Amino acid sequence: MLPAGTPDLDAYLERIGFGATPRADLHTLRELHRLHTGAIAFENLSPFLGEPTRLDLRSLEDKLVTRRRGGWCFEQNLLFTHMLRAVGFEVRTLAARVLWNVPAGVTTARSHMLMRIPIGGRDYIADVGFGGLTLTAPLVLEPHVEQATPHEAHRLAPAGDGFVLEARLGAEWQALYRFDLHEQLQADYEVSSWYLANFPQSQFVTGIIAARAADDERHALRNTRYSIHHRSGQTERRHLASVAEVKDVLEGAMRIAMPRHPDLDSRLQAMVDANPPA
Repeated sequence: MLPAGTPDLDAYLERIGFGATPRADLHTLRELHRLHTGAIAFENLSPFLGEPTRLDLRSLEDKLVTRRRGGWCFEQNLLFTHMLRAVGFEVRTLAARVLWNVPAGVTTARSHMLMRIPIGGRDYIADVGFGGLTLTAPLVLEPHVEQATPHEAHRLAPAGDGFVLEARLGAEWQALYRFDLHEQLQADYEVSSWYLANFPQSQFVTGIIAARAADDERHALRNTRYSIHHRSGQTERRHLASVAEVKDVLEGAMRIAMPRHPDLDSRLQAMVDANPPA
């Protein structure tokens, strides 16, 4: 048994399919980032079902590694932080205000997490938990530079004492979130996570959001709306009309081992009923 507070790095590497010897270098960071986002889906089934969302190391490992579930940004990025530090990376944890799908002029809370990682005299940001547009590679912390990833190109725009992360979608740049370089602690994430999991009108309580970045496409589920965004720019969309179809997408495309919860089917049925075809 591992000492308390020691990450089970071997189990994590097996979970994401990393078969080499990890080193605290840029190549390893890129591979871990790519593999994590392909293996561990973003999902909010715990708050949707009224389950506690625990952010301590052992709970994260049990859920995302052992039970092969996914998680939302705090779970994903805290697990990634623990594993990066176990490899030998220096990691500083940051927070961001989400801008994606937020009306202009609306200021959101710091409800998202990302990481700052120095390597070879340069700083990088990493983020394996931003849902349908999560980064699939780390980015150099440098403004005005278009940076390729296995999926969309991204760039950082200076904004006051921080940056706005943008993704190029088609011919347009879309703002995803705004962050600064002030380090955050786990207690900061615990507060935001608890609120998002317990506020009655939270989108994570009232419906399902799931996403996974495959090699050649992104899979995205929002309640009963399932989309496959191909790197070619084409998008397939489908309405899911039954509990069986929703579970098939979660277990298949999202690769989520479904929780054994007595209210799972009834909660999914209520969601299906509340989201008929447009």
